[in-house]
Amino acid sequence: MSRTNTAQGPPRSAVGAGANRWVVLLVLCVSLLLVALDATILHVAVPSLTEDLRPSSTALLWIVDAYPLICASLLILFGTLGDRVGRRRVLLLGYALFGVASAVAALATEPSVLIAARALLGVGGAMIMPATLSILRTVFPDRRERATAIGVWTAVAAVGAAAGPVLGGFLVEHYWWGSVFLINIPLMALILPLGRRLLPESRGAADGPWDVLGALMAAAGVLGCVLGVKRAGAGDPLLALPTAGPLLLGAALLVLFVRRQKRRPHPLIDMRLFSRAAFTTSVGCIVLAMLALVGLELIAVQYLQLVLGLTPLETGLRLLPLTFAAMAAGATGSYTLRRIGPRRMVGWGFVLTAAAVLLLTFMGQHDRPLLLTVGFVLLGFGLQTTLFSAYESMLSEAPQRSAGGAAAIGETSYQLGAGMGIALLGSVMNAAYAPGLAAVPGVPAEARTAAANSLGEAYQVAEQLGGAAGGALHQAARHSFVNGLHITLFVSAGLLLLGAAMARRLPRVMDCPVDPEETSGPEETAGTEETAESAGKPATAAKVDPAEPAVLVETAAAWAEPSGLSRSSEPRVPATREAIEPAGSGRPAH
Repeated sequence: MSRTNTAQGPPRSAVGAGANRWVVLLVLCVSLLLVALDATILHVAVPSLTEDLRPSSTALLWIVDAYPLICASLLILFGTLGDRVGRRRVLLLGYALFGVASAVAALATEPSVLIAARALLGVGGAMIMPATLSILRTVFPDRRERATAIGVWTAVAAVGAAAGPVLGGFLVEHYWWGSVFLINIPLMALILPLGRRLLPESRGAADGPWDVLGALMAAAGVLGCVLGVKRAGAGDPLLALPTAGPLLLGAALLVLFVRRQKRRPHPLIDMRLFSRAAFTTSVGCIVLAMLALVGLELIAVQYLQLVLGLTPLETGLRLLPLTFAAMAAGATGSYTLRRIGPRRMVGWGFVLTAAAVLLLTFMGQHDRPLLLTVGFVLLGFGLQTTLFSAYESMLSEAPQRSAGGAAAIGETSYQLGAGMGIALLGSVMNAAYAPGLAAVPGVPAEARTAAANSLGEAYQVAEQLGGAAGGALHQAARHSFVNGLHITLFVSAGLLLLGAAMARRLPRVMDCPVDPEETSGPEETAGTEETAESAGKPATAAKVDPAEPAVLVETAAAWAEPSGLSRSSEPRVPATREAIEPAGSGRPAH
């Protein structure tokens, strides 16, 4: 019997039952928390696993970078695949893969096994990240509620990224380095059956075949760009073949991908989205915000550990005010967005972040806890405000049928911004730091060259030299690093003010129009019939399969009184163009 779509009320697990929407959000946030934690939790475990596995310098680089590289490159592939085969299906597969890869990583005894496990974690993360955001877009069709949900979602992402070093430091101090992966397994064992039971299935437009070649081109293009940017951030010359080669190849593949999508009648990503000023501006603001955040966090961690002499755990605790401020910004973001609109919210978020960065230029060679706390609070609140409003504007500009592709674009922008931040601000920092070591008295030229690579290496060289020369080099490197930090902060503030100017292209007010795709009944499957709707009322007639007369009766009853609520207590959202099905069922819930 063929399933025929009728004019029906919102399914129970998607948009019809108010309480269930927030349960779905909770499941999505827990899964996002794990992915965000895994992006940063390994950093403090690197010394311990290096001592245990003895990887080469190249292997160690791949152990750290395999996860973000693979994850960033596959976001578009799995985001658009979820639009075709079902976002819940892709998400659940990502959960399973993430759990298996975590077990392999925790028990790895060889560097090659750990690299492979980290790559599999990247594949799982690429399945999870866009699926969470696109399901959120579907489950919350009302923009006001969706703004609240995105505020929670972005706050959880910030909490995961910031809590990673703190949790990792605790686990490494009390257990072994593999425990940073092992904690994923019980959480995934819990969330996989919960997700299978509670999450709704949803799909986007399924017209025409899925463009496999285009998806692979996008994956290879993003991989090349991110790899080149990361090499530049690690200090490799920009024009060297290992850096310029991946960058040029990746950029060329992305250009070909865009041209291919414009020519295809059924593209993976509707490039017309970029003709909308709000969508393009939101993506650009995400890139700039992440560029500032990740670059500044990296430099701040070096400052706290190498200049102030804090332990990794103490460093993580010092960064907690940034996390709490980000949580507060996410919690209040929906209210603020309704009051002042996207343009002012993003613009003033960038301005507040720039002010925080300029305040941090008063940091010196001695600890100033109050200054750092105030600066980190302003920084976390401003950046989270910007990211929240940019993500909300981007998702609201994209139709539901393209939610997976739009989410993948947002997450790819997030990853590219993070990589560019490390590369750009790291290069500025290196350029400002090295000249300060050019004329240290009593230090051989070879030692000065080695010390110019990083502050940590300068301390090692100074310890080897000893005596007056070693003390002079130590003091000069410390002073030069702080000066370089100030210059980098000024550059970062300039970029943030550029983002504030860019935000002027966003809408002035938060419009909440009725999406025609959320008020029409046709779905993407063959044989569906158009349903009519007039003056906000559901369709009264539809062609249905005679073998299923009960479906229409039951759905009409569900539409009249969804969840037993009156018209005044629960807003009714007509059926969307997408196929939204309760978890574990092939039929609509009544």
